[in-house]
Amino acid sequence: MRAFADEMSETQQRIKWRARDRVWEFPGKTLVMGILNVTPDSFADGGRYATQEAAIRRAEEMIEEGADIIDLGGESTRPNSAPVSEEEELRRVMPVLERIVGLGAPISIDTRKPAVARRALEAGAAIVNDVGANREDEAMWEAVAEHGAGYICMHMKGDPQTMQKNPRYEDVVAEVSRFFEERMEKLAAAGVGPEQTALDVGVGFGKTPRHNFQLLAAQNHFIKRHNRPLVVGASRKSFLGWLLNAPVEERLAGSLACVCWAVWSGSRIVRVHDVQATCHAARVIEALMREQRR
Repeated sequence: MRAFADEMSETQQRIKWRARDRVWEFPGKTLVMGILNVTPDSFADGGRYATQEAAIRRAEEMIEEGADIIDLGGESTRPNSAPVSEEEELRRVMPVLERIVGLGAPISIDTRKPAVARRALEAGAAIVNDVGANREDEAMWEAVAEHGAGYICMHMKGDPQTMQKNPRYEDVVAEVSRFFEERMEKLAAAGVGPEQTALDVGVGFGKTPRHNFQLLAAQNHFIKRHNRPLVVGASRKSFLGWLLNAPVEERLAGSLACVCWAVWSGSRIVRVHDVQATCHAARVIEALMREQRR
């Protein structure tokens, strides 16, 4: 086990992630991204934070609980979700963003729309969390480049309306890895530097439960291959319900297991609903890893 821990440390030496004036270096403290969905149809919180005041209170709570980043989204991307217009997405996110951007934690805008990303960046957001990184249009990447923002490049097969219709891969790890290589080339051509980019294998986005477990088990492969920080977004997702026969509200233990595995494997950015519990779990795993390396 000592060799495994040493390998994890070496894998992430001197990896930096830059988001405007913020720079994080890995290995280091696990970054916890608190999910703030201001939508009426999110799979996990069911519109609980769809009003401005509820969303602002939740952002404040998550920062008190230890969130390092607030990930704000105005369009559900759960399987079979209906897309919303650019105008509606802006109506949902901008009033909240303008109120929470000064709370201290950097804001990530979770959007597939370049115009929404641009408006959010102009209002002070630091990161674009892009589940639509499989596009060919460069408008999103140009906005990220202009603002020097952080960028999360996520793999998705298809779109939210089609992604779970019998997804197939010859080798899911190899195919997602090739996707990251292609995206990194396109991002560089658009002016988005490697230090701005983090990668997300897209758990639940065009994958079967087994694909999701294969990708999570291969976290160290992706870090070694691409030398970029990985974001893990497994919180409360349906593959956990499939394995545990548990509804959304009973998936905390499974979600925390994924967090602990991600941290142990070197993926030091986790996107979660349950901020305080995640922070506690991450701190314990980090302490154990430090002791093992001594």
